Amino acid sequence: MDIEKLEQMYEGKAKKVFRTNDPDLCWIEYKDDATAFDGKKKGTIGNKGILNNRISAHFFNLLESKGVQTHFVKQVNDREQIVRAVKIIMVEVVVRNIAAGSLSKRIGLPEGTMLPRSVLEFYYKDDALGDPLINDYHIQALDLATPEQIKVMSETALKVNEILRDYLRDKKIDLIDFKLEFGVYKGEVILADEISPDTCRFWDIETKEKLDKDRFRRDLGNVEEAYREVLKRLTGETI
Repeated sequence: MDIEKLEQMYEGKAKKVFRTNDPDLCWIEYKDDATAFDGKKKGTIGNKGILNNRISAHFFNLLESKGVQTHFVKQVNDREQIVRAVKIIMVEVVVRNIAAGSLSKRIGLPEGTMLPRSVLEFYYKDDALGDPLINDYHIQALDLATPEQIKVMSETALKVNEILRDYLRDKKIDLIDFKLEFGVYKGEVILADEISPDTCRFWDIETKEKLDKDRFRRDLGNVEEAYREVLKRLTGETI
């Protein structure tokens, strides 16, 4: 059956989600809109939708090849992809390898400090509350996920970290930290959302130049160029 794009179901900060003629699949369109600080800062990054669509598709294909189940089905065109229709778990999972951003502020480590081991954090996915930091007990008290689902998310996040760090090292990119989202599909917890410079901190290994959305957050300039550089290092593609 040919998959057809139907009506829009939802529009988020970075993507639009559409129904399809297959109830098990959704159609995702990546946008150029950019937000930071829980939506307080808004703007546009040229070609961001195209770049993040390609980068995410590349990462999802890599992870699938390594045995990680994801929602990704296929890239349709420059801005769009087809994914499995998951029920999103309202918990963001963050893995940190090097101190940066909120972690530096929270525990007083200078940005760029290598952590002796990777740190796993959970955040309550709620814009109105500012996506607060939570732990396993909060997750269960709020009935956001079961202990078994928390275990799958944690183990998968650490596996993704190991795969991506090794892969990116060869591309001369340090994976500083990243955010993952998960969803339930036919009873299974699988990786969802996106993996891109919007959701990861990427630094050049040698120069420590930031190649991610921090360039937008901190008004560093050359934001689109940084995203383009990530795509080029991953795939050799330019747009």
